Amino acid sequence: MLECVINISEGRDEDRLARLARAAGASLRDVHRDPFHHRSVFTLINPATELERDVHGLLDAALELLDIAAHQGVHPRLGVVDVVPFVALAPESISAAIDLRDRTARWIALAHEMPVFLYGPLPEGERTLPHVRAHAFKDLSPDFGPAEPDARAGAAVVGAREILVAWNLWLTGVDIDEARLLAKLVRRPGVRALGLPVGDAVQVSCNLYDLDLATPSMVYDLVASQLEGGGAIQRAELVGLAPRSLLAREERSRWAALGLSEGATIESRLER
Repeated sequence: MLECVINISEGRDEDRLARLARAAGASLRDVHRDPFHHRSVFTLINPATELERDVHGLLDAALELLDIAAHQGVHPRLGVVDVVPFVALAPESISAAIDLRDRTARWIALAHEMPVFLYGPLPEGERTLPHVRAHAFKDLSPDFGPAEPDARAGAAVVGAREILVAWNLWLTGVDIDEARLLAKLVRRPGVRALGLPVGDAVQVSCNLYDLDLATPSMVYDLVASQLEGGGAIQRAELVGLAPRSLLAREERSRWAALGLSEGATIESRLER
């Protein structure tokens, strides 16, 4: 089994999101939408053949429906089909994730005539998603497809990686400059973080990519310890699904405050 956690630049139009969900087929396990980010995360899980079929269906639909030129949202993005990571649910399946990444990247470039960047393990070494965002179309050329972004689709970033946990803290009584300082503070091995404005609140948006080094409770407690002058954590939010093993790392009494639950685990969605 492999997972694909597709980040699409649409988080507001319910009709479009419903059409995209139908296009994702039987592999779809979860949809997380955010109108402020104007972004939705579609989690697909299945054996490689079925997963590849449904990834193609979702990407075809997104590229038909959406136009990056009309997009406005707080989250960084390169295109309509912004990030397409294939996730190894077991360490030994990373080679299968890499193979599916490379096939999908070639297919996107050929079928949709748009530029595609790779991230994850590459022959020359590991390339990260933040590196692609920082260098794309500057000193980093697409791995496949045209040299310039498509006017309607933009570009896609297709990756292969192990499991990470996308997780956000919503803050009140904190301005955006403070949120960015908090994000900088929590950034460390195992954690990537951004401070983002979200309506009347702000957010520290995190990717926890090594749970041996950083868990939600560690980040939560660090941020809470730095809040002063009326600043507070409004809520924590899991984006997509998390492995059940994460719950074992956290005290059950803290699950709700951390935005975690058994029903939002990868394993629980596969058991339905």
